[in-house]
Amino acid sequence: MYQLFTDTNTDITPKLADELGYKLISMPYSFDGTNEIYPYIDFETFDYKTFYDTLRGGVIPKTFGISPQTYIDYFEPYFKEGKDVIYVHFSSSMSGTFNALNVAREMLQEDYPERNIYTVDTKGVSICSYNIVYEISKLAKANKTIEEILDWANKEVDKFAVYFYADDLNFFAHSGRVSNLSKFFGSMIGIRPIININSDGVMNSITKAKGRKGAIRKILEYVATLQENMKDYKVMIGHADSIELAIELETKLKEIYGDLDTEIHVVNPTIGSHCGPNTVGVCFHAKNR
Repeated sequence: MYQLFTDTNTDITPKLADELGYKLISMPYSFDGTNEIYPYIDFETFDYKTFYDTLRGGVIPKTFGISPQTYIDYFEPYFKEGKDVIYVHFSSSMSGTFNALNVAREMLQEDYPERNIYTVDTKGVSICSYNIVYEISKLAKANKTIEEILDWANKEVDKFAVYFYADDLNFFAHSGRVSNLSKFFGSMIGIRPIININSDGVMNSITKAKGRKGAIRKILEYVATLQENMKDYKVMIGHADSIELAIELETKLKEIYGDLDTEIHVVNPTIGSHCGPNTVGVCFHAKNR
């Protein structure tokens, strides 16, 4: 017996968590660097327009990890029920919060030596993680074992590619979470860096495009080069309050590839704190990342 967990950095809302069979860990952010806001604890619905308008007004939020005790509070009730935990989480390369997770695991196993926390590192955030969370939900609903789920993840996590563009470099520059970004600042007027998340779970700025339309064209080129069995999986499109461009990207994908199973999602506030408003991207099943 096991209980699935994920976190809000994977774009999962409480409604989606219930549908997919997950319990949801809230990852905080702050507008002023002091007062932490916990998604879906401090508010029921993410008012993304107000959030991203606040960022457009010049606010650059700060994000935080959570404490070992907070992880314990999430997991211990299920250990008491005799269940193990499978935590499908955002990239461990992007946060120090997983040090706290390891401490929590050690503390819990002292009291519950027969129980375990198994982790699946999606090596991504937002829609990249969402796609993997979704697929693992299907495995769990098919009564797959922990070992079968971990084996699937070991083979498949690196086959969910994500490509997106940054509309405002200041947010990623402030977060320091994208490599190779500094080379774009000399010509940043109208330039959109194209960013992917590699198999190490690290964001890389890999090329650039002129304008938003050019950025979408460049993303479509990566999809054409890398896609594999794309129709057999969901194609997730994410946006940071740029629904028109997300729909445009979805439309172009369907014009090229036909009847795709697409979903459009808003980038969650914690990850939105790093990418900033108007970011648009796609996650799809690929030969590699």
